[in-house]
Amino acid sequence: MEFKHEDEFETTQSNVAENRENQQNDEDKELKNFIEGEEASVEQMTLEESKTADEQLETAVSLSKEETRTAAKTDKKTSKKYPMKGIAATVAAGVIGSVLTLAVLPHTDYLQNFYPDAVGQSANSSTGGTSAKVKPVSAQPSAVSSSSIADTVEQVSKAIVGIVNFQQSSQSGSFYGMPSSSENVESGSGSGVIFQKNSDSAYIVTNNHVIEGAAELEVSLYDGEKTKAEVVGSDALTDLAVLKIDSKYVTDVAVFGDSSTLRPGDQVFAIGNPLGSELSRTVTQGIVSAINRSINVTTSAGSWDTNVIQTDAAINPGNSGGALINTAGQVIGINSLKISEDGVEGLGFAIPSSDFIPIVNQLIKDGKIERPYLGVSLADLDQVPQVYWDGVPDSVTKGVMVMEVEQNSVADKAGLKARDVIVSMNGTEIASSSDLRKYLYTKVSKGDQIKFEVYRDGEKVSLTATLTD
Repeated sequence: MEFKHEDEFETTQSNVAENRENQQNDEDKELKNFIEGEEASVEQMTLEESKTADEQLETAVSLSKEETRTAAKTDKKTSKKYPMKGIAATVAAGVIGSVLTLAVLPHTDYLQNFYPDAVGQSANSSTGGTSAKVKPVSAQPSAVSSSSIADTVEQVSKAIVGIVNFQQSSQSGSFYGMPSSSENVESGSGSGVIFQKNSDSAYIVTNNHVIEGAAELEVSLYDGEKTKAEVVGSDALTDLAVLKIDSKYVTDVAVFGDSSTLRPGDQVFAIGNPLGSELSRTVTQGIVSAINRSINVTTSAGSWDTNVIQTDAAINPGNSGGALINTAGQVIGINSLKISEDGVEGLGFAIPSSDFIPIVNQLIKDGKIERPYLGVSLADLDQVPQVYWDGVPDSVTKGVMVMEVEQNSVADKAGLKARDVIVSMNGTEIASSSDLRKYLYTKVSKGDQIKFEVYRDGEKVSLTATLTD
């Protein structure tokens, strides 16, 4: 293989370039003739179209042609010396002319005359394009809606309080001769609902068993503030009580709703303090499982068949006295009890507003519930040992036995005696002491007469009593 020096490569290249230059001159002539022919065609088309274009377009096109011709003439003079430069100059002139034409066209009516739809679509598209600056996307705060369940619960929760029952506890002296002492100790807790406020006091409804036997009551509010509460009135039989606190601690009150409109399946929420203040204002969700349930409850005033709303919303110890609300945030029940047995879930009960509102009003007015009073001690017949059933026919299995009669009472004046067995009142069958109280407290009032049918010494006897204070 033969190696060549660098200067030999240059000589060979110059010879090749000379031969190519001669060949290129011939090609340039043919190209020049072709370009001039095309310009003539373009000139003819432009003259025909310019009849409908405005003066600005004609000027722009004319300038473009003139520059193109000038560039072409220049190419003729220099093509012999610089053939490649001639081609480049021709192309450059064409580009310049096109740029000038495109720059002027948007400012004329030329395109609109020939392509009105295309111009309009372009203008419309530019308004809705992506030319606007794209903003970074970020998470937005949750919107607060007036119909939001969370918003409703938050508002009602401000009217829910915790109640702590302190009872007096006595302690004997640790050493001989030391006097005994007493102090108030916490014995239980529950919940309550603030339902009314005036310039001096705010009123709270709760269960009687939450406050019963208290030497001192402490109320904890929504903001964590604590204050002492005073008992306005209580009723053991209906398990309701009303307290009051200084109104300066209260900002919100709850609204009572109409429980009579409830139907099984309606959505409800229970709010209270299960297991104490550490879980204050806990919210549980459920539905109305049933209405007008009758649950026999043993109270300090005796057994009582309580009309209740059944719900599967969780009600736990400490929830007593709290609110059962509907989706509008209205209090339609006061949570009172649940059935706690192995294998039993979702059985909670609340006193309906249609029952507790009249009691609350009377407690505020009188401090107690005025009820007819017979002046007797009673026991269900089926709870009494049969050795005391002397004189009761074998056919009688239900009724109420009178255990004791107070002197000068309504019962005493009517002629009732111990061991009488009451079986009806004004024709209504009485099967238990709960039935007797229910009839006495709901069907009659002061001044009314009651006709008792009783069994005494194996015979049925009728007695009439007139109710007084």
